[in-house]
Amino acid sequence: VTQGLAYTGSVYWNYHVSPGRVWSENSDNGYSRASFPFALIEYNQNCTHNGEMMFLFNASGISQVRYQITQETCFLEKFDFWGQLTATYTPQTVANAQALKNNEAIEVTNRIPSKPISALTTDYPSAGINLAQFGSGITAADMTYYGIYINGVNYVSSCGTRYGNYAFCDSMRAPSYSTAKSAMAGVALLRLGQKYGTGIYNTLIKDYVPESSASAGVWTTVTLNNTLDMATGNYSLAGYEADENNNMGPFLTAVPYTTKIADAFSFPNKKAPGTTWIYHTSDTFIAGRAMNNYSLAQSGPDIFNVLVNEVYTPAKKSAGFMSTVRTDNSPTGVPFSGYGLFWTQDDVAKMVKLLNNDHGVVSGTQILNSSMLDDTLQKNSLDRGVVTSGTVPFQYNNAFWAAPPSQFTQYTCPVYIPFMSGYGGITIAMAPNGATYYYFSDNNEFSWYNAINETNKINPMCP
Repeated sequence: VTQGLAYTGSVYWNYHVSPGRVWSENSDNGYSRASFPFALIEYNQNCTHNGEMMFLFNASGISQVRYQITQETCFLEKFDFWGQLTATYTPQTVANAQALKNNEAIEVTNRIPSKPISALTTDYPSAGINLAQFGSGITAADMTYYGIYINGVNYVSSCGTRYGNYAFCDSMRAPSYSTAKSAMAGVALLRLGQKYGTGIYNTLIKDYVPESSASAGVWTTVTLNNTLDMATGNYSLAGYEADENNNMGPFLTAVPYTTKIADAFSFPNKKAPGTTWIYHTSDTFIAGRAMNNYSLAQSGPDIFNVLVNEVYTPAKKSAGFMSTVRTDNSPTGVPFSGYGLFWTQDDVAKMVKLLNNDHGVVSGTQILNSSMLDDTLQKNSLDRGVVTSGTVPFQYNNAFWAAPPSQFTQYTCPVYIPFMSGYGGITIAMAPNGATYYYFSDNNEFSWYNAINETNKINPMCP
């Protein structure tokens, strides 16, 4: 009945619930047995600790409830957590029960066909696939799950925990962290571009986020495009992610919107907009707020409802994907934009299918601006975004990263590989051959070149 992120009022935990199963066993003495997946979500953060609950029930009573959490995607906090609790059960009629059942059946039916990763060798016997490349470079104990979406099939790993495989792998939630910068803020830009035109690029932040005025003119000429490219020119430290690692604490821990937006606008001006890449999660928050207010000014819905109603639902993403972490620890707060979504393996496959394979088209309708999507996925040589700092000079455009051809010299054509990246060890890499490799982990390991290059054996990067 109620799926997705639920706010509890606790200052420690919220939770996320997905559909489970009910069945009978001979030894249960006429009771029905139920089990369902859930996740504890850290207050005001994106860490996700996956578990299961189980109990027996009949029309007159319920057993105690056992729960166990032995898996997480959370670089900073890992634990096993289990127990047994008393419970109450009051039978009642569920409103719209048949519609709820039908919706769940439709969601399951609409999942992209999936197979275990090992099926790549049987589906492509002459390709010489080396399965060891998938998941390589990531400590196995810290892997949540990984997969390859290629040629219409989602080849998936199991969902491991510290005590066996997760029983509800199809429903296991992994946090987005900064993949939300792409899948939420970046995709919101593409949707607004389709509705209102590419001029959305040049929208001035100051015109749609009134709190920018507190920055004493620092944001006067900064556009939405500059902000989603992480090139506002407003920062304190110029080193690779130096501000993010040293000066983002007040913003990340702020709960009220008023505090969070004030912290986001606290950086001084150092360079002209569009010239220097400085990674700021706060900038994506500002961009999300600007797009929200732009949509409202056009008499449209708020920006997250734009995504839910006009992108995520047409793309048939899961009900649990339709919620996000918000300010004020409240379902009516402002979406974080830069993090706060919750993926399943199927949600990942559907997102990359929309972006990398269907070019923003759903059921024959263009829902994402095609030329802006070309910019985003490095298919327009005239707009590659901004070159990042750091040891490897990536491209960053419209909240999507891209590894440049200098990283893939084995190919006979220039190969850019756009990707989404998330804190702690999360990558969703979309190759120009139509293959996507993704993994969710939490040991701060980023290793995906070998895996994505392996897909060249199936679909050549340079036809």
